Amino acid sequence: MKERFIENGIEYVRNGDYYIPNLTVSDDKVYNIGKYGRMHSIFIKENRPCIYSMKMLNGTWLAYLEEIDTTAKEMVDRLTKDIAFEQGITEELKAKDQMAWVGTMNNIRHSAEVFVLRDFVYSMEVRK
Repeated sequence: MKERFIENGIEYVRNGDYYIPNLTVSDDKVYNIGKYGRMHSIFIKENRPCIYSMKMLNGTWLAYLEEIDTTAKEMVDRLTKDIAFEQGITEELKAKDQMAWVGTMNNIRHSAEVFVLRDFVYSMEVRK
């Protein structure tokens, strides 16, 4: 039996009686996977294991999680700004009553985050 072979671009290494894919993460790029990327990672591993396996085998898992994290952060920031604008939360309120501004902004940010988690991070929709 061979110790190693390559099939479909994946190297397999013999481990006892079995061949195991020799998967490695390339060291040329550092991935910044934050809170939303980690949450999505857990969700996909538990609910869509085929997608997880496919992305791991073709080497796009970390880039995918980084993209999810970046997109989710941008969505939360954009929604927070939009909702604050709609509710008339301004710098004048911040200067006039800082505690009211902080409380309102925290509530707005929380609402935006709940929306993004429900409709994006924990969505069953497959993203390319």
